[in-house]
Amino acid sequence: MSDVIRILLADDHAVLRAGLKALLDAEPDMRVVGEASTGEEAIERVKTIKPDVVVMDLSMPGIGGLDATKQVAALGLVTRVLVLTMHSEEEYLLPVLEAGGSGYVKKTSADQDLVQAIRTVARGEVFLYPSAARLLLQGFRTRQSEREEDPLAQLSEREREVMALTVQGFSSSEIGEKLFISPKTVDTYRSRIMEKLGLTHRSELIKLALRTGLLSAD
Repeated sequence: MSDVIRILLADDHAVLRAGLKALLDAEPDMRVVGEASTGEEAIERVKTIKPDVVVMDLSMPGIGGLDATKQVAALGLVTRVLVLTMHSEEEYLLPVLEAGGSGYVKKTSADQDLVQAIRTVARGEVFLYPSAARLLLQGFRTRQSEREEDPLAQLSEREREVMALTVQGFSSSEIGEKLFISPKTVDTYRSRIMEKLGLTHRSELIKLALRTGLLSAD
């Protein structure tokens, strides 16, 4: 990446884009090299311009900013996506990060935070407010708690069936006959189950089945 951060503005409000362009072009290390008013336009501009950072609004015509972020991330370029939106962090923070976004800036504080955020994501880092970091930690703890309460939640319905029959003592051939799949496929399911649950021995599988109620001790 050159010393000047090349920026694409993706927002359907021309007046806002003009204001952001004036704000960013005033910085010695930044230059707005393109604009887009829809998610589709943003993706096409990224392909042709290959900017360092896309400042992406979520609420745009067409596919919208979130899907556009996913598609930009899937291109495999060095381009980073920084979301600039009015939406609340509680609703969109995790979806933005899961889509491949590198940060989240509120439009209400863009004049104070946008420049710093762009420099941060251009370095390959993630820009988050302290409140956003707390939300992520809260979400992690919630997911961790859910996994602890029901470790089998991560298994598919077929994996649960294979596990239930396995802990009941049925062989791969017998399970295959019951589920109309090959013994080799049963073994594949069993390996996947052990890996997902972090287990190494069948005895551990039985203990877990008892603890979660999948297998009755009666």
